[in-house]
Amino acid sequence: MTDVLAALDIGTNSFHLVVARTGSSDRFEVIAREKELVRLGSGSADMRTLEPDAIERGIAALGRLGQVAAAHGADLYAVATSAVREADNATEFIRRAREDAGVDVQVISGPEEARLIHLGVLQAVPVFDRRLLLIDIGGGSTEILIGQEGETLSVVSLKVGALRLTQRFFRSNRLHPSAVDSCRRWLQATLAPVARQVRRHGFDVAVGSSGTIATLCAMANARAGHDAPRTFNNFVLNVSELDAVVDDLIDAETLDKRRKLPGLDPSRADIILAGALIAQETLAALDADELVYSDYALREGALLDALHRRRGGTLHHLHDLRRRSVEHLAHLMDDEPDHSATVARLALELFDLTEPWHGATGEDRELLEAAALLANVGLFISHDGHHKHAYYVIRNSEHLAGFTDNEIELIAQVARYHRKSPPKQSHDAFAALDPDDQWRVRVLAGVLRVAIGLDRTHDGAVDGLDLVEDGEDLVIEVTARKGVSLDLELFTATERRGLLEEVVGRSVRIVSAGDTGS
Repeated sequence: MTDVLAALDIGTNSFHLVVARTGSSDRFEVIAREKELVRLGSGSADMRTLEPDAIERGIAALGRLGQVAAAHGADLYAVATSAVREADNATEFIRRAREDAGVDVQVISGPEEARLIHLGVLQAVPVFDRRLLLIDIGGGSTEILIGQEGETLSVVSLKVGALRLTQRFFRSNRLHPSAVDSCRRWLQATLAPVARQVRRHGFDVAVGSSGTIATLCAMANARAGHDAPRTFNNFVLNVSELDAVVDDLIDAETLDKRRKLPGLDPSRADIILAGALIAQETLAALDADELVYSDYALREGALLDALHRRRGGTLHHLHDLRRRSVEHLAHLMDDEPDHSATVARLALELFDLTEPWHGATGEDRELLEAAALLANVGLFISHDGHHKHAYYVIRNSEHLAGFTDNEIELIAQVARYHRKSPPKQSHDAFAALDPDDQWRVRVLAGVLRVAIGLDRTHDGAVDGLDLVEDGEDLVIEVTARKGVSLDLELFTATERRGLLEEVVGRSVRIVSAGDTGS
């Protein structure tokens, strides 16, 4: 069986589309590629706002690229990176993408971006068995990852990108005499903590991806007098070659001179110096002598990730990745993991029993499990308001791999509403969700609140659950472990049933198994 999938990388500088035919394994055959220079992150150097004209360019590009995917009969999976995830008006772009271009955009975190790039690189460069240093220089951010055999050992996402630094240091058409030194000093200070982290792990081979590094490879190749190869994939760029290219760029002190440099795509002339300095200073800071270029990057990783999600919701390895990352965060910050595991088990049982009435999906079920396992991480900060602390910890953690930004937001909100006030429109984060996601949070939080009540004593008193209909009422029958009283669990769960009743549209009674009385 074969399927056609498309993945779209919505970058700060360019949008990249790949369309591929997939088979029964993880391999895929690329049948179309498209790239559009959009400059979505153009504007101020802090990239806090997507400018109106940039949004219009982005929506127009999404419309065209979406049509390419549709022409091949491909389902489109679109991920947005630095420019969108940092923008205060990101929701406007996401809404316009959905309504005007028909593209559902998922915003991903920096570490998740690095994970997907890693996934793509491993399809193009034969380094699976070696410890890999991955460097991806984008328009708004640079991802630096240490990995081996598909596992991420360390990852850092820096707000350091070719477009961002151009706007900060190289805005004029003529190079200012002090701009290069200022940019170098800033990069060296930014990279110093990363260098210490990389040295702790060490690496066997350095691999680079992105348009910036592809351009530097092309310039080094042209500088050596070689014809351009069909592909630069696995091209090795050494430090001396990179240094020579950087010197050429500095010597070409105007944009017009830079555009004429051999191997340089003229459309990148304005941002390539910043990108080259990022590459040069990163290799120097991390003690890398050369860089192997990977033609595959985020878009191919996103394609493979989409394939995994499509096959039964998540393939085994992706589910394991997400589950392991949740368990890791819980291990770091939850003093009672057995209680959380019990709550997760009960929440999933209750979710399944009430599914005909709340109508949530299997994907929601996985988010519920994650929220249940992480609901108490806020206790690491303080007991008072720990549900709010849980939201902060989950939302800002870099440990949750395999989830989109929106999925992390939903997990964080479900955990936030596991106690105290139910979701309200007066709560800014909840009000910012679209109506469908607001409903999902209400459903999952309603289930979770009752499940937590059913382990009030934290001793796993509940053995299992069942459900029967009694007229218009739903009756949750609770079976106790042998010789254990359920009085406190039944009382607490009953006290917390209000939100669940709202989302299932029925009165809910919670009783001991065999007792259907009120």
